[in-house]
Amino acid sequence: MNLKVVILAAGKGTRMRSNLPKVLHKLAHKPLVEHVINAAQALSPEQIVVVYGHGGEIVPETLKHLNVEWSEQAEQLGTGHAVEQGMMNIKQAGMVLVLYGDVPLTSVDTLKHLLEVGSKEKCMGLLTARLPDPTGYGRIVRDSLGVVQKIVEQKDASEAQKEINEINSGILCAGAEQLRNWLTQLENENAQGEFYLTDVIEMAVSDGLTVETVSASSHWEIDGVNNKQQLAGLERQYQRNIANKLMEDGVMLRDPSRIDVRGSLSTGQDVILDINTLFEGDVSLGNNVNIGANCIIKDTKIGDNVNILPNSIVDSATIGNHCDIGPFARIRPDTCLADYVKIGNFVEIKKSIIANGSKVNHLSYIGDTNMGKDVNIGAGTITCNYDGANKSLTEIGDNVFVGSNSQLIAPVKIADGATIGAGSTITKDVLGPELALSRAKQTTISSWTRPVKKTK
Repeated sequence: MNLKVVILAAGKGTRMRSNLPKVLHKLAHKPLVEHVINAAQALSPEQIVVVYGHGGEIVPETLKHLNVEWSEQAEQLGTGHAVEQGMMNIKQAGMVLVLYGDVPLTSVDTLKHLLEVGSKEKCMGLLTARLPDPTGYGRIVRDSLGVVQKIVEQKDASEAQKEINEINSGILCAGAEQLRNWLTQLENENAQGEFYLTDVIEMAVSDGLTVETVSASSHWEIDGVNNKQQLAGLERQYQRNIANKLMEDGVMLRDPSRIDVRGSLSTGQDVILDINTLFEGDVSLGNNVNIGANCIIKDTKIGDNVNILPNSIVDSATIGNHCDIGPFARIRPDTCLADYVKIGNFVEIKKSIIANGSKVNHLSYIGDTNMGKDVNIGAGTITCNYDGANKSLTEIGDNVFVGSNSQLIAPVKIADGATIGAGSTITKDVLGPELALSRAKQTTISSWTRPVKKTK
């Protein structure tokens, strides 16, 4: 099938109460129209044309990383007019699928089914749904044999037609040449003074085509976004879909309503996710991973048998097997933890490599550091990696012990087996398995008296 896709994304979205074009508002941290483009790309079309309008170049500029073509609808004269602008980019024959940039949750399987029925000889495909309350939608008008005759918009419908509960989603597919011909015949003599795409249904019937309908499996597949309430509702539906899929795959969710996935999440077996866990970007979890409450994991690969305790943030890192992190830990970008590493509470790690079995248990900052195996970092230790202009590397060998409240002033090297006494400020390399100390001599003044407040 020579498939082309036209995505309508020109609407202003007045009810969003925002200067941002409606299709750029985000669902699961991705613009609404990008969800639609991703679904279209999954169909392997020859061409995707996105029709933009309100907001001007901000829409194509924001989505310039996507492999699509752009067509401007300078005046918003209706859905038929919008499709006509998109069709100007389509020169070859084939099937055209029309989608909407503010309808983000239509499944790829539903669209494939629609294309199957629409590609039959002398047919076009139309996605519909039956709703308990069809208010606001165009109604599907059928004859006594159940054959689709036309679509009537809410504002143009008679009282009898308003009782019809089968509604038009707006999503359809038809032959490119036929669609182009019907678009040239559209008129705007209706309640809204617009060129309705829905009028092509009656034209298709007049030309002897059968309008084959596919019913969406769930109403949210055709739900559009017109205000922030609807956006929030679709966000929850999207997250429910993700949660259900995770549980089908064996993941234990302590509360399926309190998880957010804003990207892709792959999981191994026996994974447990506590409440208010947030995953962004590309995240993979190994087997027997336990993520505690209120954690944020972003663009990170986590190995097997890892525990991340509550209120921890892991961003753009690689975590090995059998690691323990948190609570209240922050793992920043370009960090790599090997196996059996322990990162405790109120510890921040940034752009560092930490080898097997090393521990940074509490209240420490490790940045721009290469740390060897079986190192123990005491509480309150800081690698001082920034001089106000440049960042320098701290190198710590194997089996090093760093006492509490120590500062390692980079660039500095600590050799294998070295011990740093508590409270030390290390400014020079420690060259062997020796004890390094840097403390002021303790002095006691027995005759000293504590100051008292003077009376006025």
